[in-house]
Amino acid sequence: MLASLPMYDLPEVAGATAAWWAGLARWFRRAGLDEVPDRLTLPTDRVAHWLSPELLFSQTCGYPLTHALAGRVQLVATPCYAAPGCQQSFYRSAIVVAADSTVATFADLRGAVVAVNGVDSHSGFNVPRRMASAFHQGGRFFSRVTVTGSHMASLAAVVRGEADIAAIDCVTHALAARHRLRALEGTRVVLLGPPAPGLPYIAAGGTDDDRRLRLRDGLGHAFEDADLAAARDDLLLIGAEWLDLAAYDAVLKMERAAVAAGYAGLT
Repeated sequence: MLASLPMYDLPEVAGATAAWWAGLARWFRRAGLDEVPDRLTLPTDRVAHWLSPELLFSQTCGYPLTHALAGRVQLVATPCYAAPGCQQSFYRSAIVVAADSTVATFADLRGAVVAVNGVDSHSGFNVPRRMASAFHQGGRFFSRVTVTGSHMASLAAVVRGEADIAAIDCVTHALAARHRLRALEGTRVVLLGPPAPGLPYIAAGGTDDDRRLRLRDGLGHAFEDADLAAARDDLLLIGAEWLDLAAYDAVLKMERAAVAAGYAGLT
């Protein structure tokens, strides 16, 4: 079986992630699950990894969940984080600009260069698209889009002056503030985007109800395990909720609203 936790993978929290998985694996085994891997996989092709029938447990983004993975994986749970912009299992995008920028509202970003971690990212792409759709003119709002490959790289682009704005997952932003503060120097958060369910824990599409309930049982015990408190604190984890898959329609609604407004891309 395969397991991964690839979404909040800053090197500074690699030890905490490994410790969190060791605890999860222990509780999954106690919940009656077999073939629980000792170590996490580091997938090079995340979508292929998430679609593997051997996937026991992983974490994805709400955009892949509702697009490339729709109907092909099982939603297990949605973790809750202690980060500014989070409320229970919902999170927001932090709209980040240079510290000396005069931008005060999203409308002020017309003509700006936007850094995007990936076009399959809810927080980095779908959210700014929805926000810009209220102000676009003829399908255009930003002057240019640069795809960076990660939220941290988008932050770096703003710091270097290569981009004027980036929409950063607020959990990533909080992890950077905790573990890599220098990455935020020279930037500020001008506002937060609309809320959506956070990055979900998932299992293979063929996971039956019994296995999913055992995963939830193990996950619940891991969040109560005092021995895992330090790892959870480093990762800003405070709990999990069992959301219905329909909660992630919020991601689709933002996309559809942007398209309906005549702003299908991010330009």
